[in-house]
Amino acid sequence: MAPNATLYRLEIELSDVDRSTYALLELRPARHPSESMRYLVTRTLAYCLSYEEGIAFSKGGLSSADEPPVLVRDPLGSLVAWIDVGAPSPERVHKASKAARRVEIYGVSELDELRAEALAGRIHRASDIDVWTFAVSFLDALEARFERNLTLALVRTEGQLYVTVAGATLEGELQHSKLLDVSSTGRTRLS
Repeated sequence: MAPNATLYRLEIELSDVDRSTYALLELRPARHPSESMRYLVTRTLAYCLSYEEGIAFSKGGLSSADEPPVLVRDPLGSLVAWIDVGAPSPERVHKASKAARRVEIYGVSELDELRAEALAGRIHRASDIDVWTFAVSFLDALEARFERNLTLALVRTEGQLYVTVAGATLEGELQHSKLLDVSSTGRTRLS
């Protein structure tokens, strides 16, 4: 018998000053047995930092190639945003860019292979895809404090993240770039 997913109960006070988004979120993400804690922390942050009406964790979880870890649907059920975590394959990002109006990737890696594929023209609308990266040290510190029942406050202001959890405030920078940067001169360069 395969091991079951572990359910987390998270209460997050979100103050996203950069996007003028404020909410009290009660999340119940399930951690699949093959999912690393870093991945769970990153997808939880991706959910919070992309929060809007219609957002949800995918039902298929890590096992679904057809859905991202986090998605946004409009009231009619159409896919608005595909929010991926880590270093998705070029094929997956190409598919996502065709399926959703907005694609975002959250992680810590530089995504060199993905950017090379974008530069070669193998990823649809690559210059529209947002890439958000965290410092490894920030994720490590948050991961060390992540528990099954957790209350935390998350603030984003001017690209800085502040997470207050278990009596400590963690600070980290959230870097933003496009998967493929097209400068105003019309030349394409890697971000």
